[in-house]
Amino acid sequence: MPRSPSKPADLPTIEMRKKALLAELAQLDEQAKAAEIAARDAGRPILLAALERVKIAAIEKSDAKAIASAINQHGGAAVASHLTSIPQTSGTKAEA
Repeated sequence: MPRSPSKPADLPTIEMRKKALLAELAQLDEQAKAAEIAARDAGRPILLAALERVKIAAIEKSDAKAIASAINQHGGAAVASHLTSIPQTSGTKAEA
């Protein structure tokens, strides 16, 4: 950390530095927001690739939204864990 100057800076210098720091903070906030948005959607390509490999019977739009919402709310691991507890019906086989 830089040493503090021995004599205090004048008010205009302090105000300029304060504005520069506030601008830098605003830029960091924007970067953090963009990173958060990217992190929230990081699993989409993986899920879509997996869906491409599996045949899916007809599904209602509301059911698809509920599944996507559950993944968003609880995370993929929790939803996948819960899905493994559902007994398989005859004639279906999970594919990877």
